[in-house]
Amino acid sequence: MEQIGVDFEVCPAKGEETITKTKPEEIVEELSRQKAEEVASGIVSYNETHKHLVTPEDILVIGADTIVAHKAEILGKPKGSREAEETLRMLSGQTHEVYTGVTLVFIDKSGRTGEHGFVEKTEVAFYPLDAEEITRYVESGKPLDKAGSYGIQGSFAAYVREIRGDYNNVVGLPVGRLYQELKKLGISLTTW
Repeated sequence: MEQIGVDFEVCPAKGEETITKTKPEEIVEELSRQKAEEVASGIVSYNETHKHLVTPEDILVIGADTIVAHKAEILGKPKGSREAEETLRMLSGQTHEVYTGVTLVFIDKSGRTGEHGFVEKTEVAFYPLDAEEITRYVESGKPLDKAGSYGIQGSFAAYVREIRGDYNNVVGLPVGRLYQELKKLGISLTTW
């Protein structure tokens, strides 16, 4: 969001994520909705119980969730070095998908809410990695907190052969698509 000149405040959702879907694009849609609705609900509740402290304003809550999938298998954060190595061996020389679900919850000054969501998919192809490259990357500790066991924005960029879709989606938030979706709805983030 900073990249496109938008001021924002991060309010992480703290609730338990519940997955009832099986397809990657449906899962990210479901999880982003849960996050956005939880945060929006907290804002509405706070505003209702603290009217004397709140200045009425329109609020936009953006919930997002990203997952990495290969051949319909969801690749979460590795549980350790061994799993990170296995994941990188599996992705070596292959193409996989990164899905991000985004849910927008609008709260107007009077407390009314509305919702809009979308899913962005990006395909990422890796060059083949040899055992030494995988070991060196895993030993750096960088893949241990990343879905799919890699971070495209760091040193792992050396192994990315091709990206079909939005690079920012792979990093975690498809800001271009977000901007365009809001524009279609008549909302400008630069004047929000």
